[in-house]
Amino acid sequence: MLKKDERIDDLLADQTMQIIQSPTVFSFSIDAVLLADFASAPKTRGKILDLCSGNGVIPLLLSQRSAVPITGVELQARLYDMACRSIKLNDVAEQIKMIHGDLKEMPSYFKNDKFDLVTVNPPYFKTDNKKHQNANDYLTIARHEIYCTLEEVIQSCSKLVKSGGKVAMVHRPSRFVDIVSLFRQYKIEPKRIQFVYPKEGKEANILLIEGIRDGSPDLKFLSPLYTFDQKGNYTKELEGILYGRKN
Repeated sequence: MLKKDERIDDLLADQTMQIIQSPTVFSFSIDAVLLADFASAPKTRGKILDLCSGNGVIPLLLSQRSAVPITGVELQARLYDMACRSIKLNDVAEQIKMIHGDLKEMPSYFKNDKFDLVTVNPPYFKTDNKKHQNANDYLTIARHEIYCTLEEVIQSCSKLVKSGGKVAMVHRPSRFVDIVSLFRQYKIEPKRIQFVYPKEGKEANILLIEGIRDGSPDLKFLSPLYTFDQKGNYTKELEGILYGRKN
């Protein structure tokens, strides 16, 4: 089941789900957990698509909130394999399917088959400078715009979500204006935005944004979310997200 350097971690505090991870290949970050909690997932009707799935963390977390079919897409073969084995480990193969492929090719793959929710935790950094990239190829591809640009990600989301459906993304606040501009360019109207801060008094380091395909303008800024309190402990709100708040 496990390959070299892999381990099985609890995905939820109540130990009802587990996930295969690797410190040198891929381990999920808090960004993915926040996106899975933030996204407006359909409960019993519709279907969900997750792009840039990594080891499958977002599909697995969403399966705890939703009973609808979930499809994950991952470009890197090793990460795709980890996701497939985690899905099998949790006995959720009837609900979650993985595709090994490029997100840019998914509109052609699915053709007129559209989704009610598309989630994506894309590469954050656009840099051509090799010095700014990771020595680990797995991490470089996951974190840097090597195989897809922000515009290509949003364009694909727009083509894959149905009219009236939702697109939810986690990114960096520094790309906020780019994201909003591209959302509108590709007919995704921004509806909900939340900034996440390391703690009070610090600059935001995570952006959560959700839009509706062909939606009307009506943007809401949610209350800020703080990761740590002044003593360095997780805030109660973050603990609720990380440790299994019921939805």
